[in-house]
Amino acid sequence: MRVLKIFSIAALATLIPTNQQLYAAEGDEAVDDDVIIVTASKRQQGLQQSPIAITVVGEEAIERTKILDIYDLQAIVPTLRVTPLQRSVNTSFTLRGFGNGSNNTGIEPSVGVFIDGVYRSRSASQIGDLPRLDQIEILSGPQSTLFGKNASAGVINVRTKTPSHDFEGKFEAGFGNYNQQVFKGYITNEINDTTAFSLSAGLNTRDGYTESIVGLGDLNTRDRWNVRGQMLFEPTADVTLRLIADMSEIDEVCCTVSSFINGPTAPITQLLGGQVTSDTTPFSYESALNSDPTNKVEDSGFSLQADINFDGFTFVSITAMRTNESGFDNDVDFSSLDVINESANVKIETFTQEFRLTSTGKRKLDWMVGAFIFQEDVTTDDTLFFGDNIRSFFDVLLAAGGAPGLLAGVEGVYGLAPGSFFSSDTSVNTAYTQDNKAYSIFATFDYHISDEFTATFGMSYTNDEKDLTVTQTNTDALSAIDLTNDLTLFGVPIGFIPSLAPAVPILQSFQFLPPMLDFPNSVEDGKSSDSATTWTVRLAYEVNENVNIFATAATGFKATSWNLSRDTLPFMTDQTALIAAGLARGDQRYGTRSAAPEEATVYELGMKTRFEKGAFNITYFDQTIEEFQSSIFIGTGFVLANAGQQSTTGVEFDSVFRPNDNWTLTLAGTFLDPIYDSFAGAQGPSGPIDLTGKKPAGVHETSIVAGIMYDFEFDSGAYGYIRSDYIYESEALLVANLPDDLTREVSTLNASAGVTFNNDVSIQLWVRNLNDDEYFMSGFPTPIQAGSITVYPNQPQTFGATISYEF
Repeated sequence: MRVLKIFSIAALATLIPTNQQLYAAEGDEAVDDDVIIVTASKRQQGLQQSPIAITVVGEEAIERTKILDIYDLQAIVPTLRVTPLQRSVNTSFTLRGFGNGSNNTGIEPSVGVFIDGVYRSRSASQIGDLPRLDQIEILSGPQSTLFGKNASAGVINVRTKTPSHDFEGKFEAGFGNYNQQVFKGYITNEINDTTAFSLSAGLNTRDGYTESIVGLGDLNTRDRWNVRGQMLFEPTADVTLRLIADMSEIDEVCCTVSSFINGPTAPITQLLGGQVTSDTTPFSYESALNSDPTNKVEDSGFSLQADINFDGFTFVSITAMRTNESGFDNDVDFSSLDVINESANVKIETFTQEFRLTSTGKRKLDWMVGAFIFQEDVTTDDTLFFGDNIRSFFDVLLAAGGAPGLLAGVEGVYGLAPGSFFSSDTSVNTAYTQDNKAYSIFATFDYHISDEFTATFGMSYTNDEKDLTVTQTNTDALSAIDLTNDLTLFGVPIGFIPSLAPAVPILQSFQFLPPMLDFPNSVEDGKSSDSATTWTVRLAYEVNENVNIFATAATGFKATSWNLSRDTLPFMTDQTALIAAGLARGDQRYGTRSAAPEEATVYELGMKTRFEKGAFNITYFDQTIEEFQSSIFIGTGFVLANAGQQSTTGVEFDSVFRPNDNWTLTLAGTFLDPIYDSFAGAQGPSGPIDLTGKKPAGVHETSIVAGIMYDFEFDSGAYGYIRSDYIYESEALLVANLPDDLTREVSTLNASAGVTFNNDVSIQLWVRNLNDDEYFMSGFPTPIQAGSITVYPNQPQTFGATISYEF
């Protein structure tokens, strides 16, 4: 085990966002944790008694900090990082520095997201505005034993409110800068003594904050709505059925990019009459696209949960079906020249089924057994369209490089019409399908050695199978030529003619979209079949009614991920067979089709304490993922590779202190010592590099969230609050294949205040990024623009007011 270089403390359960322990009845000797019930172990259990590394964000914190979706959570949870990228469907989640699966449809996240017990496999179905939340549980570390596949880094578990038999409702209207308008509401009531319903809906719109310098529309708009209905049926005291149906849509322009480095191609763009954004003012929030991008996501589904109590145990069944469709059109050279555009459509259909049997009553041995079934079909296509200016762009680029007229000369050699290469009617369409079937069987046992001492053992077996197809239609005339064998002069390959040989690598560099080798084929079957057994061992000891300690060892598993991008390439190990089968061209490139499964291991030591005026929780962890699935964008597609081993030793801590009835002080933090124990062949700025012994990009060694809240009450009975939260993330390298001086450091202040009157009307004021903090969320090599770097700047200051009525 690597020696931790920093003080070893960490949060086992972040109470900072909730503070609900501090709102116990007056006169309590200590904070009452029973007001927070968590389901992290798939049992209802008091937060302080749950020996799991868990952060809980309660209803009050969600309301007071104006959390609308999962992206907003990171403002009050230091262990969580959420990164939105080029489109609303591309959002990555990381916990303790571990996470992946944003831009590449073939890569499922290492952080699993569950909403009301239903697994959401892709970020497109996770980021819509969250309706009528009860609480959100963030579980750090491998959770595969109970949550199945793709939870090797952790879980975000979202719970919404169930229908009530009392007539209740709330309606809210919010207005903010950039013409933001948010309307949402819910109503719930009983139909009869055994049946209740609820209906919630929301609308969120906003103008963009990024202005086009060429007269097009603004970027980073908001235009999304959601509707959700529930039925709760309790025919007997032992049977509960909960039916949920929901639908949401996002139709907005996303996302702002800025120039960090304008490389040598930028003057060519300007020479041809185009514009690029300035690389000296990356936070000017300006855009130089040649067309307005589109971005649409439609998500819908239903779930049925049945809870049936028997003598000594409970049976739970959760059945769900979901459909997610998304599409976008983008100018991907990020200049006002019409060089290249991209369009894509993705459809994901998912069926999940979970069964659980759980012991009830007080006994020496508590147990749970269950099974999880997962079936998903992914259909996606991606098309690149060459623009009207692409040929002139490359002609000038070649002339500037000392090879004027090269494209026209090669066209003449082949008898092609002038302008055949990089013609504006060229397109490259790639279609992908993935059929994924998986199941897991799990069991956990809690043996109560004494009233204070409990030993837990859990085990899960997971089987995951995927079938893939990838086909491409490429009408690029230049890329169709095998420059290694086909480009000849009088029958002699020009690579063997000294005076002409230098032209070969130049032309090859312009074949940035060579034809893809379709698969399955006679050599590659396009299939993966994985299985693994994961386990959890935990000891928990209640020192007294206010102090609990625990120790945990656990493993996690994430199945093979496939590269569903234009850079999916045959493995080098298949080269000989592909050539022998006549499938490979002479200039065939090799790389990876898929990444092997991830295997995670974590060791934790934690303590939870509570006292009269607050609580303090602390955990040390040593977490490792072998074969971590790394996906890096290189300008034309994604390079998917396994890091031999990535590990992090670290600590998380949280504390909450209420010196009196008015003031609440909170402090939470995560301290990490991340490293690649082995990662040869990683993608660097100019090709493969060895990152062994280096720190992973995008992982902050220190993350701190501090908050202060003042509650007050008027003589009339009205009451209110004033709250401020500060987020700090230490400097970290932005992306591995970008320059080392491109880093990210966060220091953001948020604030809110509200008053609730006697007539149940509430008014709130809020502001995000009060101090105008500026940082980059991510970055990438700019497509087509060799030597240029593009970044995603963070959102500028936003503010607004909300009025609501609750009954």
